[in-house]
Amino acid sequence: MKSILKKLFLGNLAKMPKPEFNPVQKRLMNIKAIWNNNHQDDNGIEKFVRLFLSSSQLLFPGVYIKYLAYLRGYEYRDLALDFYVLLKVSFPLFILMNHWQSYHFVIWIMIYVLLETILYIPTLIFASDMFSKPRSYKRSMLLLFLNYIEIIFSFGVLYSCGNYLNKPLDHWFDPIYFSTINSASIGYGDFYPVTPIGKFLTTAQAFLFLLFVVLFLNFFTAKIKVKGYFDIENES
Repeated sequence: MKSILKKLFLGNLAKMPKPEFNPVQKRLMNIKAIWNNNHQDDNGIEKFVRLFLSSSQLLFPGVYIKYLAYLRGYEYRDLALDFYVLLKVSFPLFILMNHWQSYHFVIWIMIYVLLETILYIPTLIFASDMFSKPRSYKRSMLLLFLNYIEIIFSFGVLYSCGNYLNKPLDHWFDPIYFSTINSASIGYGDFYPVTPIGKFLTTAQAFLFLLFVVLFLNFFTAKIKVKGYFDIENES
């Protein structure tokens, strides 16, 4: 049973050579490469933004979770990151289903990990100097989808923290429904913001929708190489 689970979760990653640098070292090298213009002759606001994005990841637990898993073995690094992403997706649901909105420290923890996700997306695009390409762009797209679900659920929690909409959110799924509709720019009209905070949240979520779909998805979709049944030439 143990070998089956290991094959299911870890695959054949043990055959891959271990990287020379751990995740924290690579992040520090990334910042140094941007500072020294090793790969791009940027300056001014572009360089400032790239340095900020790359440095910001050291303020969040994701890179340290990858580091600790890396110490156990390279094959555990991606697995640890997968579980961390799934935990971040599930956390807003637990808040909504258990009505934890009144616990301010819980909301701030959720906002903290949400900021990690929001900053991680542009970091991959604009501040990825000294980082090798991912093992699988398909896996990156799947994690991106989970990150987007996390943002939808997290904004749902924020909508439920006050009377920001035209009518109360009675059921725990109502804020998720409104957050999903807003992120898709559908707008049925049954819920809509009526306070400045509500309007700010819906505007911010619409902006993140553009960031994910227009920018990031296009960036990764162009890099995915699909090899499947229909790529096999018929020899008949």
